[in-house]
Amino acid sequence: QVHLVESGGGLVQPGGSLRLSCAASGIIFSINAMGWYRQAPGKQRELVATIDSDFSPNYGDSVKGRFTISRDNAKNTVYLQMDSLKPEDTAVYYCVADIITSIQADIGHYWGQGTRVTVSS
Repeated sequence: QVHLVESGGGLVQPGGSLRLSCAASGIIFSINAMGWYRQAPGKQRELVATIDSDFSPNYGDSVKGRFTISRDNAKNTVYLQMDSLKPEDTAVYYCVADIITSIQADIGHYWGQGTRVTVSS
């Protein structure tokens, strides 16, 4: 069984910064892509950023130039550094990871429980 646990959400003023973390635990053989999605009230879930196992990042248009995704493969952890935050970044942020649990297993797509980010003065 695999778990993704996010941390680092909270309340921040516009223009401020936050750093989210997501650690994968459980029976893990390897992790392919990891990333973040977000869902604001009344809106659909949208891509924030993903990062491949070779550290290639991909960003949603609304966060390019402000957010930075990174990962530590030794810790099975993905990070999201969020700078120059705007009120429209307010959402629940979900960690996602494509994980193989054994050499014979297929890739599983796992989600965290979400962490809330509120940008407000």
